[in-house]
This record gives sequence, structure tokens and C-alpha cells, in this order.
Amino acid sequence: MKDIVKNQVDEIVVGIDGGKSPQDFAAAAQKDPYVFIMEPEGKLLVHPTLEGQSLKEKAGPVFDQVAKGTPEGTYVRYEWAGAQKCTYSRKTKSGLIVGCGYNE
Repeated sequence: MKDIVKNQVDEIVVGIDGGKSPQDFAAAAQKDPYVFIMEPEGKLLVHPTLEGQSLKEKAGPVFDQVAKGTPEGTYVRYEWAGAQKCTYSRKTKSGLIVGCGYNE
């Protein structure tokens, strides 16, 4: 599963860095596992249920972990809704955070 989430995120980061908009990847939020795209301050641009809302306000501890994304990409772990999650988080050149995770 680690490779699946990493490949999805890497593909989107390359696309955004190449000039595509986050909305070009809106369909990725409907897949399982889903992808999210977030501004550095926490506003979700692409998400299956929280698009337009702030992850920082909705789930601060989750935001704190996924915001650790780097330009190279990194895996972060946290608990959400009683499940242990592993999320691959990577920053675009413009600072957007793209992530995709799964239950461990």
C-alpha cells in the first residue's frame, strides 16, 4: 500500500509542478485510498468531504502531521477516528501539500 499512495501523490505533485491546477485532480479524492490537496495554512482544495474547509480547524493533530510533508515526500503517522493512519505527504514547488494515506 505504501507504494500505491506514494505513486498517486508523486504523480499529482509532478502534474501541479508542471502547470496543472489542484482541481485537475479532483477525481483522485473519490478513489480509495483518496488523495487530498491542501494549502500550507490548512485549507483543503481537494478532499472527498472537507473541500474548502480548514483541516487545521477540523482536525488540528492530523494537520500537524500531514503539514510535515517535504518536497521529497515523507510518511507520517497519526491516529484518526480510532485508527492508526500512515500518510505520504509531499509539497509542490508552490507549497501545496498533497497527501494520501491508509489505515495500518
